[in-house]
Amino acid sequence: MGVVFDSITLDKNIPVPLYYQLKKQILALIQNTALQEGDMIPPENELCELFKVSRPTIRQAFSELVTEGYLNRHKGKGTFVSYPKVEERFFSKLETFQEEMLSKGLTPHTMVIDLSKMTGPHEATESLGLPFDAPLLYLCRLRSANKIPLVYVETFLPYEPYKKLMDVDFGVHSLYDSLERIYKVRVNRVRREIEAINAPKKEAELLQITKNKALNLVKTTAYSEAVPDPVEFSIARYRGDLNKFAVDIYR
Repeated sequence: MGVVFDSITLDKNIPVPLYYQLKKQILALIQNTALQEGDMIPPENELCELFKVSRPTIRQAFSELVTEGYLNRHKGKGTFVSYPKVEERFFSKLETFQEEMLSKGLTPHTMVIDLSKMTGPHEATESLGLPFDAPLLYLCRLRSANKIPLVYVETFLPYEPYKKLMDVDFGVHSLYDSLERIYKVRVNRVRREIEAINAPKKEAELLQITKNKALNLVKTTAYSEAVPDPVEFSIARYRGDLNKFAVDIYR
């Protein structure tokens, strides 16, 4: 069973549900690294015997931890500690990927897959208000945190106004910082659309997940007060198992 689970104590004399006590204590073990990614959780019957609780109590605690991304169930193998989901402020705050990951204590990394000139037609030309055959600057990146891939993103900009960006190392520099530094164009507003999709083969391989796993598809159109037309259009595919989005709404 292991010393780790022997440290869990459930109190039947307080009004807090037993499943919730168990859930919070397992979560604490994950957060303080007593349980680490890949560690196997003991079978339900063993935990029932250890804690003197029913199987539904164990299952409810596990179910909520799976939903929140802290545990993974593998049929025929067992339940394992997973990499916790990264909470993105993507819909409530404009900041670079690097800034957001560093603020969470994670180490960001960007791999540039492609940086080239391309010609439409593409949905980006319409979103950017360009003629269907207008040249586009195409930037394709795989972005990771702590060496784990989180998002695959394709970015499109009008080529002629921003062709100096072809000389930027986007493995090091952020797009928005580069736009401001080179062109004095500061992105101050974006429109984002999100939908759930199943991962195609290419995206699945890049993000190191199995084909048809859940992805969050996010399309972004970015604007700046410095220019009348949209500056950038991007299509990002976020891993559904490692990302969650938080939005603050005020009355």
